[in-house]
Amino acid sequence: MSQFNELTRNGLWSNNPALVQLLGLCPLLAVTSTVVNALGLGLATLLVMIGANVSVSLIRHHVPASVRLPAFVMIIAAFVTCAELLMQAYTFRLYQILGIFIPLIVTNCAILGRADAFAAKNPLLPAATDGLMMGLGFAAVLVVLGAVRELFGQGTLFAGMELLLGPGAANWQVTVFADYSFLFLVLPPGAFFATGLLIATKNVIDDRLERRRHRQQATPTKENRRVRVTGIIR
Repeated sequence: MSQFNELTRNGLWSNNPALVQLLGLCPLLAVTSTVVNALGLGLATLLVMIGANVSVSLIRHHVPASVRLPAFVMIIAAFVTCAELLMQAYTFRLYQILGIFIPLIVTNCAILGRADAFAAKNPLLPAATDGLMMGLGFAAVLVVLGAVRELFGQGTLFAGMELLLGPGAANWQVTVFADYSFLFLVLPPGAFFATGLLIATKNVIDDRLERRRHRQQATPTKENRRVRVTGIIR
């Protein structure tokens, strides 16, 4: 359980691939103009990361060191191809919107980095957990960034969710600001700005948590001491 908690904390917060390692920034900044785009890419990346970590862990004792990285890239490319075919079959319009950034998951350094640094050195269950948590952490940042850019750039939330979840999600759109548009946040410079705000927010939260921990450690604890009193009877 301690290892599972550590992997969860690292993937979702303390070693988040997007906010801490700063990996995979190309799709992070390019396609997060709406929640549906960010969620679609995040789910595809999550599936690829889990599949790659599991596969690398299973073959870790059978791959020579000389061809380790090429083998890992081939495994990642195979899972990206599967994700791409699934999106073409079931979410074709969203696949057209995301375009080249689905095949570019192969070059996402977060996936190759976790496969080489963790999955290649650990058994199946920890490797799968690491892939799940790192993928969830990356997808969560994508969705939050997409929500911020869509809300303050277009005044809506969850627009076009039917592209990913089907016709039943067509009425999920929430219009927060009617007849509103802020082009800066919709364009790539707005992505840099919003990502910087997310990183700064995380750093502020970490700094406050660290200060609170230091204060708690510095607070002297009261010790209950027993004093034995002996009396002299005369």
